Amino acid sequence: MNFTVFLCFFLISISRVSIAKDILLPGESMKDGETLISRDGNFELGFFTPNNSSSRYLGIWYKKLHVKTVVWIANIDAPFTNTLGVVQVNRHGFIILQNSTKSTVWSSNKSRNVQNPVAQLLDSGNFVVKDGNNTNFENIVWQSFDFPYDTLLPGMKLGWDLDTGLNRILSSWKTEYDPSKGDYSCFIDLRGFPQIFIMKGAVIDCRIGPWNGIQFAGSPQLKPNPIFEYKFVSNQHEIYYSYELKNSSVVSTLKISEKGVLERHVWIEKTQSWLLFFSVPTDQCDKYALCGPNGICNISSYPVCECLEGFVPKSLTDWNASDWSDGCVRRAHLSCQNGDRFLKHSRIQLPDTSSSWVDKSIGLNECEELCLRNCSCVAYSNSDIRGSGCLLWFDDLIDMRVFAEGGQDIYIKMSASELEKEKLYQKKKAAIIISCLVLAMGILALGLFLHILQRKCLFSAFINVIPYQNMLYIYNISGIDQLTGGYGVEEKIELRSFSLATIKNATDNFSLHNKLGEGGFGPVYKGTLLDGQEIAVKRLSQTSGQGQNEFRNEVVMIAKLQHRNLVKLLGCCIQGGEKLLIYDYLPNKSLDSIIFDKTKSKFVDWDKRFYIISGIAKGLLYLHQDSRLRIIHRDLKASNILLDGDMNPKISDFGLARIISKDQTAVNTKRVVGTYGYMAPECTMDGHFSIKSDVFSFGVLVLEIVSGERNQGFCHPDHGHNLVGHVWRLGMKEKELEVVDNCVLKSCCLNQVQRCIQVALLCVQTLPEDRPDMLAVVVMLRSEGLLPQPKPPGFYTERNPFELESSKRKEGIFSRAEITTTSIGPR
Repeated sequence: MNFTVFLCFFLISISRVSIAKDILLPGESMKDGETLISRDGNFELGFFTPNNSSSRYLGIWYKKLHVKTVVWIANIDAPFTNTLGVVQVNRHGFIILQNSTKSTVWSSNKSRNVQNPVAQLLDSGNFVVKDGNNTNFENIVWQSFDFPYDTLLPGMKLGWDLDTGLNRILSSWKTEYDPSKGDYSCFIDLRGFPQIFIMKGAVIDCRIGPWNGIQFAGSPQLKPNPIFEYKFVSNQHEIYYSYELKNSSVVSTLKISEKGVLERHVWIEKTQSWLLFFSVPTDQCDKYALCGPNGICNISSYPVCECLEGFVPKSLTDWNASDWSDGCVRRAHLSCQNGDRFLKHSRIQLPDTSSSWVDKSIGLNECEELCLRNCSCVAYSNSDIRGSGCLLWFDDLIDMRVFAEGGQDIYIKMSASELEKEKLYQKKKAAIIISCLVLAMGILALGLFLHILQRKCLFSAFINVIPYQNMLYIYNISGIDQLTGGYGVEEKIELRSFSLATIKNATDNFSLHNKLGEGGFGPVYKGTLLDGQEIAVKRLSQTSGQGQNEFRNEVVMIAKLQHRNLVKLLGCCIQGGEKLLIYDYLPNKSLDSIIFDKTKSKFVDWDKRFYIISGIAKGLLYLHQDSRLRIIHRDLKASNILLDGDMNPKISDFGLARIISKDQTAVNTKRVVGTYGYMAPECTMDGHFSIKSDVFSFGVLVLEIVSGERNQGFCHPDHGHNLVGHVWRLGMKEKELEVVDNCVLKSCCLNQVQRCIQVALLCVQTLPEDRPDMLAVVVMLRSEGLLPQPKPPGFYTERNPFELESSKRKEGIFSRAEITTTSIGPR
């Protein structure tokens, strides 16, 4: 009997070895269940079925990766629904894919005849048909690399073979689990000066380019790096972009996602998951022609669109309503060869070059002369950022933006009269700046004097925010440790100052019918400014537990931060004893008002909940790692997550946040703050805050979003644990899906929900060092790899943790109310 079993295993192993080869000869057939494997074992070709689908495809994927990642598909337009597919190479050199009825559903073409055709899966992941008589494997008559789908592998080309007319483009999947062709495509446009477009259907969604001799001008993050090197080839035979890996052990791909984002991923062996290296588009200004003709986008400004100097909005009404599509027109028409000159703009993404003219053989001086002589020319620039070549534009300048670093110089033609106005304006501007600097230095000196006086006399007035000419000049003096937590900052922040009369008029004198809610800071009111803009006004209450430091802290923090998942501060009002913060009004209010409301929560399906979870995670990642300051929020909770009209989550309330230096990850304090139910154990017990305490709060928040239940006050008849403890108990029994909100359970992706729960449990582990950082959290939420087993969570009972520490109970007061709380300990 044992011999029979051994023989069976031996025969199976022999059959698998016979299947696991890299070559398919003429007349051989590869059936469903059989595969070709590249000689280095990195790639595999065979039949597969995507998740949540019944369709069968012939494709290529990474063999050694735990997460199945398909990089190429043959029969994208002709899937079949059974496992009886067959692929073979005929004697004419065609690869033929047949279904169960022996009908051909897909076949390759070829460039020329071949005597002894052989199909082979190369180590690069390229599936080729070649002449088997050629031992150097150079006689390739067809290759999958010429027909990429959504993924560009190392060595693949994105672009044109001008001799044959072959255009290699990337096309997105329809959805994450449906590989049929989606809405988005990415290709090199040959009109004018070549550049890369991302299209949604027939409409340009994003532009990456043109190539400036070093990189694509619309993608400044594409810099020399240790992972890959890239090149752009443009000659009479080919125009294409490609890249090669510097280290063969690294796995990296470039793909266009089903949402139209061009993403570079790198495989991280340690976490067994893909890490997003960079993506395009990255922000609002990457939207093609957002600011219309002759408009320019600056992501650091508000609003982001403005007209080029010498231009005015074509429709002022639409422009003021944030409809910038009509763009801008010249204030003074060009006179043509009668004193027209050029105005230089720096750090610019060059405008759309599809109707431009280029000459790579001349320099900038000759370029200027050419543009001056041509009455239709409106601007010029170097085609190569290193100082050579000439680009000319002859029509409206479309899709320009300002970069914080990088970009190019462009010279825009202006009439002589307009340039004189500009010179006069610059002189006046310089005089005003000098005057303001002198005045500001005087105010700063006065502020410093008053600050010293404040420290000596224990004077508590709010002196570091000084209103001047409708702006607030906020001075952070190095050494104000209550503000920065010991991380001194010396700089000035300008912020719009609203008059108290304006705010009273907008809120109907803070009427009750405009009141949106109330938190630890004080009440929040809805208002409408005279121009129709809706705002939210936070009013510091005289009886609030929070005070001057928290107010100033929030002003300084949010004024420096810009991210789509953080609230945007419009300005402040410090007048008549009032201290007000003015924000954009977000119509869907706070997260807790929706997910904990049994009626409203029914309209928030799982996709929206996962979108909210992902957005909060990205916002925290920005605070912890990607912003120029490393910030611990310290009060992350459902009521501090606001939702805009599209349900985009915005992290708010930075009154308790702390800035730490980039080489710090934690800070100790005797001032224990936060909200019970969201605070990590080390915060309440030891006053030890870190980025990992924010991770703990995020884990609690995820469980609340998944379940629709509050962690604090959760009650179950079988035990006395809070929500975290309840989910932990269910997880130990592999019944964690029982906690999912009933209104999303039937329509949700169970694997995705289960993954969110497990990530949340990893975040609420007792010890900070056991919890992942937010970069790992973002990666885990997006990947499909195995996750580590979580350890028991901290604070999973309903008891107040201060009841366990009698000494701490004597030192301060800790409220269990659902508001931000503060406990003051002796210094």
